[in-house]
Amino acid sequence: MRRLLATALLALSACSQQQKPQTDPNVVATVNGEVITRADFERELSRESQAMEGSAPRSPEQIEPFKQALLETMVERLMLLQAARDAQVQVSAEEVDRRMLALTSEYPAGTFDTALAQSQTSKTELARRTKEQLLVERLLSEQVFSRVAVTEEQIRRQYDENPDRWTEPEQVHAQQIVVKGLDEAKRLQQLLWQGKKFPDLARRYSLSPDAKVGGDLGFFKRGEMPPAFDDAIFRLSPGGTSDVVSTDYGFHLFRLLEKKPARKRELTEVRGQIEQTLLVELRAERQAAYVKALREKAQVKLNEQVLQAVTGRPLGGTSAEP
Repeated sequence: MRRLLATALLALSACSQQQKPQTDPNVVATVNGEVITRADFERELSRESQAMEGSAPRSPEQIEPFKQALLETMVERLMLLQAARDAQVQVSAEEVDRRMLALTSEYPAGTFDTALAQSQTSKTELARRTKEQLLVERLLSEQVFSRVAVTEEQIRRQYDENPDRWTEPEQVHAQQIVVKGLDEAKRLQQLLWQGKKFPDLARRYSLSPDAKVGGDLGFFKRGEMPPAFDDAIFRLSPGGTSDVVSTDYGFHLFRLLEKKPARKRELTEVRGQIEQTLLVELRAERQAAYVKALREKAQVKLNEQVLQAVTGRPLGGTSAEP
């Protein structure tokens, strides 16, 4: 009897061990049955952490936020790619090539391949990731953004509820002459009092780059020029000339040509700006809601044991394929 009981307990123990799920050391997560491999996760984590913090050593506590954020990004990307596949979204090889060419053009000549090598990214991998990005962009454009529109009521409400945002501060239009010495500035001031034209003196004597246009500084608001400029110019009346003003640049004379008072811009002037701002906000909201809906329906399983073992150390001994 005892022998039979021992045999039964052994059988139950074996059955329990067989039913216990096995941890795959090569997988950090599955999304609707598709895996995110540890190798891919380690590779992206290494790139992200190096880009954010350079090559300084990082503790497990410091790397943990990178791990969690990256995992969420990779899960979201895979869900979106699955949704694109289900919706039969397509991008052509020509579209991928054009995007790759645009990426290449952002780098000085001869440095793109170096940048790829430093990030341990092959051109094949970059092309794959570029295609994935285009698929996601097209999915969102067709499934989410095409249904987003800004109404006239929303534009009007945004305009009425944010009056300060559409207020233009006071602006001035001025000219300047700048020279090295105080005596020379005083001499030019005397010439102005004698009726000499300000632009002519600026072109002949001023050391500033704007001398070639008669010292014209254009229109500007408070805070866009050095404080000494504002102090001297904004107190003038149109047609008035300042006294000699000393700054780190030299000795200045200013003339005020025109002053524009502060005003609230009309709705017709800012309608396009408001519409674009609202469109960006609405698209971000709809995209977040779309991703949330995908996540609620998705079967996402995280391999915590493998995640804890990920260190985020820089990859070594891996060369990018040509």
